Amino acid sequence: MDPDAGVDIRACCAAVYGSELARLLLGGQLHPGGDGLTRRLADLVGIGPGDRVLDVASGLGATARLLSAERGARVHGVDLSPGLVAAARREAAGAGLADVTAFDVGDAEQLPVEDASFDVVVCECALCTFPDQAAAVAELGRALRPGGRVGIADVTLDRDRLPPDLDTPIGRVLCVAGALPVSGYQRLLRDGGFTDVVVEAHPEAALATVDSVLAGLEAAREALRGLFDVGEALRLARLARDAVREGVIGYALIAATVGEAAPVIDAAGHRVDGALA
Repeated sequence: MDPDAGVDIRACCAAVYGSELARLLLGGQLHPGGDGLTRRLADLVGIGPGDRVLDVASGLGATARLLSAERGARVHGVDLSPGLVAAARREAAGAGLADVTAFDVGDAEQLPVEDASFDVVVCECALCTFPDQAAAVAELGRALRPGGRVGIADVTLDRDRLPPDLDTPIGRVLCVAGALPVSGYQRLLRDGGFTDVVVEAHPEAALATVDSVLAGLEAAREALRGLFDVGEALRLARLARDAVREGVIGYALIAATVGEAAPVIDAAGHRVDGALA
């Protein structure tokens, strides 16, 4: 993929999911399953009091606030959109969580964080939009301490059965075209140095999201007329709903552990305990 095209798609995704329209169509939940699946993902990776958590593609900061308020974690969010980062900071301050959350502008493929500085990394409904997914996974691993955990929530896809109209740049913004089958995510993580990969399927969350978009488009059809082709949007959403019902598109929570750092050997050939490679 052309690097500039990748940047355009990421910027477009950030703009779309930071908009009032997206919040309207998605019923306020900017990823399938909403807070309920965020809590379940936190259970899978074992987030608890004092954990240092990196939230990649943090958006408006809803996940960061939930993990800080409910789990006692200290959360650092990174998002490509300066507008979303500014809004997340305001929301956190308004919730009294500014001392346990932080938000910075950054690219998932070049995270602005130090090596081995987090216990857990989470990334919800975003990995499928990254142009270089292997680079992003490598960055997730770099950010984690040895033995740290990653929790990914994302769209899953049987690409051979995907309707061609959804395998487009528009489909990528809709979190479809860049999605992988479950085996693809497993391979991506294992190739990136992760072990103990666990997958939990939640197709019902994908279906609820598509149904929410369809209902929102139908309800606001007149108000949206002139902003974009509502009829075409409805057609694509119906294609997506059919694909979910047929098992072509799904949604899953994926947890894994980053491998231990390679041992550091001194000049005499002895292992240096506690040192990070």
